[in-house]
Amino acid sequence: MKILLTPTPAFRDQYYGERSLRGLQALGEVKLHEDDEPLDAAGLIEAARDVDIIVADRVTEGRGEIFPQLPKLRAFVRCAVDIRNIDVEAASAAGVLVTRASPGFVQSVAELAIGFMVDLSRGISRATADYHAECKPEVRMGRQLAGGRIGIIGYGSIGRYLAEIAKVLGMEALVADPFVSIGDPDIKHLPLDELLGRADYVVCLAIANEQTENLIGRAALARMQPHAFFINLSRGNLVDEAALAAALRDNRIAGAALDVGRAPDQMPMPELAKLPNVIATPHIGGLTPQAIEHQSSETVRQVAAIIRGEAPVGAVNAASWTRRP
Repeated sequence: MKILLTPTPAFRDQYYGERSLRGLQALGEVKLHEDDEPLDAAGLIEAARDVDIIVADRVTEGRGEIFPQLPKLRAFVRCAVDIRNIDVEAASAAGVLVTRASPGFVQSVAELAIGFMVDLSRGISRATADYHAECKPEVRMGRQLAGGRIGIIGYGSIGRYLAEIAKVLGMEALVADPFVSIGDPDIKHLPLDELLGRADYVVCLAIANEQTENLIGRAALARMQPHAFFINLSRGNLVDEAALAAALRDNRIAGAALDVGRAPDQMPMPELAKLPNVIATPHIGGLTPQAIEHQSSETVRQVAAIIRGEAPVGAVNAASWTRRP
């Protein structure tokens, strides 16, 4: 069995790791992508002509045209949760199995949210930048999290974990998610408009799809309080970035923290990141050893199941899988 691992060397070192690579190599012959640039569709077709399984990072697109041109390919395994850049319909039509990883980054992303909230409230990044520039930082009154209100948009695994941390910190937890029921009496389940108007910290963790495109736009931002902070740890397409930039420039909200955006590889846009009331990080929410180990080792288990002819946990089109070993 021949396996193509698509991450570039730098991406592989950070997002896959030696232990999982050894696990793949124990299952079959592993072909590594050694170029510093990600594979485009043509490059992927060329690299995967003789492979049975592709194990792909999040920046390697599974476009529709690749599947008919790779008759030997049995499965496209994604070492990430997000599979929006994989044409699952085309893969299914060709009989190719598509899998995704489960979220192993719940604690990692939730902890970053808390870090963002503390930084926004106390001006840590701002003061540090001033010191690095050999300027005297302005001494400003900070804000403590205890007694504040966190508004969580999207009550999935990260949202649930974050709400519990917030409660321990003495915060009031508000949640907006029309698709869940919340049994915890200490968490207020509100419509989005009401949450936006009441929260001191609005943390966006909603699922990104066509229905949530630009969920946070001009109208939503206008409902936020002037002292409130907006934090996005989900996907950039949930936010109308022009509207967010305008709200930040006009000080209609106090600031924002962004780990995602509409730049390549879901990075924050530089135009937003450079604003003085913005904290931005380069999509590192899930970049911890524990989170990466979870997802990369899951691909090893998935490949092992595929080799046995079994549809693994994480398969998204098992009913259409006809190219079984």
